[in-house]
Amino acid sequence: MEWYVILVLVLGIPVILFPAAYVWYLNIGGIYAAIREKRKATRGRRQVTTSLFPGN
Repeated sequence: MEWYVILVLVLGIPVILFPAAYVWYLNIGGIYAAIREKRKATRGRRQVTTSLFPGN
């Protein structure tokens, strides 16, 4: 390969990969936040449910 092809690859690959990695990071962060909210809501319901039936 010529040196300019290698230079274009070295400079082009990060330009393509960084935005893709950022979008992936945002998606994973959103999924994590949704799971955390669901667990928080479920935990609140469990506490109310167990307080209604103290024998269980």
